[in-house]
Amino acid sequence: MDRITLGNDEFEGRNNAYVLADDERDELALVDTGIATPDIREQLRVGLEERGYAFSDVDDIVLTHFHVDHAGLAGEIQAASDATVYVHEADAPMVERDSEAIAAVERRRQAYLDEWGVPEDERAELLAFFEDAISIEGDGASVTPVEDGDRLEVGGDILETVHAPGHSAGLSCFDVADGTEAFVGDALLPVYTPNVGGADVRVERPLEQYLTSLRRIADHEYDRVWPGHRDPIENPRERALEILEHHRERSENILGVLEEHGPADAWTVSEHLFGDLEGIHIVHGPGEAFAHLDHLTHEGVLEKDQGVYRMPESVDGIQNSADDLESVFSRET
Repeated sequence: MDRITLGNDEFEGRNNAYVLADDERDELALVDTGIATPDIREQLRVGLEERGYAFSDVDDIVLTHFHVDHAGLAGEIQAASDATVYVHEADAPMVERDSEAIAAVERRRQAYLDEWGVPEDERAELLAFFEDAISIEGDGASVTPVEDGDRLEVGGDILETVHAPGHSAGLSCFDVADGTEAFVGDALLPVYTPNVGGADVRVERPLEQYLTSLRRIADHEYDRVWPGHRDPIENPRERALEILEHHRERSENILGVLEEHGPADAWTVSEHLFGDLEGIHIVHGPGEAFAHLDHLTHEGVLEKDQGVYRMPESVDGIQNSADDLESVFSRET
């Protein structure tokens, strides 16, 4: 698979933009585009030039999701080439930079920051981060929405859309050709585990949705997948199961925090899990804690009252909660 490696110091390490080309039919497509900064733009331009192409040659852009490190340059490339931009319908308004959709996300984020108990100083730091991040978002693009099961003929390949929400509402994988390989964006990463809860506050029941996506990837048994960051994953099923186990262990740690320190909000739990947080992690940390607390509450392992989570009165110590946890995480999709 032909990929262009792009810099990224802020989110999960270096990005990948994948090049799909059919020179006989004069078709060129990109899967993801990278951040809209001058240095990343130049890296992508040079990468295409080394392959004999320019931005103006791109016919199609397939986006795994709306985050700026994957979609930032889509609008600029579309302006240069009139490329068709595909993204799942749930993320389409964010790629289009729809002002109402963006305002709704900001309101929802503020409501969550209130509920999670994020202190004022950290909220001010987070606001400054998002204000600075406007410079790397890039231009909005006109989008052709896709949904689960849609097939795209781009760059001489046929890609089938596999909706895999959790990290974002519209995150999608794209099966390649015979289905033995796929572009997976941030649904499956080789080093980090993608954030759930804070990375896209639009997602309802974020951990539940992400666990379902992981099981779907594991059940597919791909030979190899191509992530949005870093190197290809040669045993995707094993990696998906590792991340499932990671989340079981994280929920277990959260139960331990509540057992030791008593009832707490999401910010307090995240402090115990992650320590001091800076930049984007000010929302990612409590968001991740919330995703687990929310999941455990819906599954009856915890109780919630005005943003504070506690062990139920009926639970006789952490061992019984741990038994409940095993039941929750062993469920099949």
